[in-house]
Amino acid sequence: MTMKQWVRGTLAVAMVCGATAASAQVKIGVVLSTTGPAASLGIPEKNTVALLPREIGGKSVQYIVLDDGTDTGKAVQDVHKLIDEDHVDAIVGSTVTPNSLAMIDPISAAKTPMISLAASAKIVEPMDDKRKWAFKTPQNDDLMANAIADYMSRHGVKTVGFIGFADAYGESWNAEFAKAASADHLKVVANEKFNRTDASVTGQVLRVMSANPDAVLIAGSGTPAALPAKELKQRGYKGKVYQTHGVANNDFLRVCGKDCDGEILPAGPVLVADQLPSSNPVRESSLAYKNAYEKAYGAGSVVTFGGHAWDAGQMLQRAIPEALAKAQPGTAAFRAALRDSLENIKELPLSQGIMNTSPTNHNGLDQRARVMVEVVDGKWKLLNN
Repeated sequence: MTMKQWVRGTLAVAMVCGATAASAQVKIGVVLSTTGPAASLGIPEKNTVALLPREIGGKSVQYIVLDDGTDTGKAVQDVHKLIDEDHVDAIVGSTVTPNSLAMIDPISAAKTPMISLAASAKIVEPMDDKRKWAFKTPQNDDLMANAIADYMSRHGVKTVGFIGFADAYGESWNAEFAKAASADHLKVVANEKFNRTDASVTGQVLRVMSANPDAVLIAGSGTPAALPAKELKQRGYKGKVYQTHGVANNDFLRVCGKDCDGEILPAGPVLVADQLPSSNPVRESSLAYKNAYEKAYGAGSVVTFGGHAWDAGQMLQRAIPEALAKAQPGTAAFRAALRDSLENIKELPLSQGIMNTSPTNHNGLDQRARVMVEVVDGKWKLLNN
């Protein structure tokens, strides 16, 4: 073979490879906690991924779903697999804050955008070269902490006992609620921690009760947050108990049972979508997700956490066509263009709120993304005050 023939052959191969790349599908890696302590959050998220579109912008979309077992190390392993072996264009997940924080290093090193389904603002703040690749759909803790503190203040609470997870979720809530409490002239008189896998919190609850607070805030998520709630009830605590938006699912209600009646929490509008007034700007988009999920999985099955996955899907549906106008899937240029599009979403209706992202705000939700609800007879009830 002459040099000219070799060059022609090489060019032909390159043209074929280029054509193949141009028609490649979009690959979305998904890391969820479908087993372990956060399974009650991760399972509805996985169910929701099955409802997301398989074609966007004229390209087929493949979702590669992995379970991290609510384990930080496994979440990092999953991310490396998705990036190094599956060559995904974006990652959705993880379910919980510690895992999502651990995933920031590998996704930023690979310059692959990630949409987290976890709550802590630390996932996207403070903005830096690493977090520029991270986005999140759940409401930031400060948005919800301010709602709780304001509600407490308006309903006569002066002192608060705090019991939170001994991890990044609890730490974030501890910091954010402390600031919100100070602004609303509330005094935190007790501060305790517990692990997601603990079988008993008797010591923590007794120490909180000994401070005689007007109210107790439990900063946990999923079914583990029911443990201190049940202990408080069984020990005869008479004050009001508050939870975070991390418990907004039916498994929490099932595990906590009657012990959680009367508890109050901030939540995304989708939790009470059918109770929202027609004037609520999120009612239509919340009902769209609720109806889609319940059509697939049965009446009454929808939960907040699946909504976070749905909203990640809505973000991708908005961003992928814009990125495709600049580059093709499977390339660094496409991943960069997708990141840029995710950073400039405007007035996107989601199940949880209306999203407006920017270079300094990779969450993009405001007060329209929260409502206050109460557990009444084992069901969620929208509060109007």
